[in-house]
Amino acid sequence: MLEVSDLHAYYGKSHVLHGVNLRVEPGEIVSLLGRNGVGRSTTIKAVMGHVHCTGSARFKSTELVGKRAYEIAHLGVGYVPEDRSIFPTLTVIQNMVLGLKGKEATGRWNMEGLFDLFPRLRERGDTPAGVLSGGEQQMLTLCRTLMGDPDLIMVDEPTEGLSPMMVENVANLLREIQKRGVAVLLVEQKLTIALAISRRVYVMGHGQIVFEGTPEQLKANADVRKEWLEV
Repeated sequence: MLEVSDLHAYYGKSHVLHGVNLRVEPGEIVSLLGRNGVGRSTTIKAVMGHVHCTGSARFKSTELVGKRAYEIAHLGVGYVPEDRSIFPTLTVIQNMVLGLKGKEATGRWNMEGLFDLFPRLRERGDTPAGVLSGGEQQMLTLCRTLMGDPDLIMVDEPTEGLSPMMVENVANLLREIQKRGVAVLLVEQKLTIALAISRRVYVMGHGQIVFEGTPEQLKANADVRKEWLEV
């Protein structure tokens, strides 16, 4: 579904990604792991058209490099940024409506179905999004992206700063996304969550992929964990 090959990315004169290669198959959760600053967020920003890059990122055989973010979104790629990017003065419902690509939801997700998964968002439907808790804002951002019915969703650090209960809610939503046939590329700092829900994992170091395998293979590889993940 997503095939990234020899991807290089730049912030001005700073060369951040050095030939990243990864793939995400239909309906699987793949986690991109590594310490802060190694290029994980830059990788998905590059795929989404937010960062100048060279190389290839093909989605369903369509080249994404060189396209604008809205064009990539309309191809079926969803993106949940680390800063959540909610519209604070708009209500929960208004934020979710902004996720639609057409006039109404026609795919796997609709507002009522998402409210069934997260009744708290239904309760706060008319509340300005800016007064929601951090966990509620994260749920809102994920749900807004799903309203566009993507086939692939890239999620950047969704559990950052959340309570243990909200972390579990995020994990459950990602599992539900996968059950409905949506592929997930997850950038995550919490190894416990990433290893529990992922089919495959990649580890990044210095702007490159330094490990690819299953969660079980990573758990068994103490050298990789010590050099590239542990503090």
